[in-house]
Amino acid sequence: MGINRLNHAVLYVRDVDRSVAFYRDLLGFRVVMERPGRAAFMQAPDSTNDHDIGLFAIGDGAHDSSAGTTTVGLYHLGWELRTLGELAELAEVLAGAGALVGATDHGTTKSIYARDPDGIEFEVAWLVPADRLDDAAYEARTRRGVPLDLPAEIARYGATTRGGVGVSAPAIAGSGA
Repeated sequence: MGINRLNHAVLYVRDVDRSVAFYRDLLGFRVVMERPGRAAFMQAPDSTNDHDIGLFAIGDGAHDSSAGTTTVGLYHLGWELRTLGELAELAEVLAGAGALVGATDHGTTKSIYARDPDGIEFEVAWLVPADRLDDAAYEARTRRGVPLDLPAEIARYGATTRGGVGVSAPAIAGSGA
């Protein structure tokens, strides 16, 4: 048995229409099926999954999750995108919406963190391509809380360099990827 990847996550939200608007307008997800006011199933822009997130409304009276403070539970969802240029664009969009909560350099990944309208945290990351990983990138994985300097990382790797090649996306000989 070999699990290949995460296919989808299901989130309980207060207002499904508000959450649909957030994931659609800021992250580019599209609705693939919905039960108006009750549930929606959404697919990420470049996904091949049937859906990547399911949203189920439980009403405005729902309390915030206490996971990580007083209970166990999910910390955040993590998505990957293709380029550092896309990561920089998304960081601006999320900051403009008041949703961006942080940006961290993990050495082998460059990540931004945000919260949806219900406070559910998510990460969007660019993975350093396998052929660009070096000792410094691996050593940086042990650091915690190092702020991400996106302009410096774009200068180092390029705004349009395809991330994850050889790590989460296969390297294709002669593709220039």
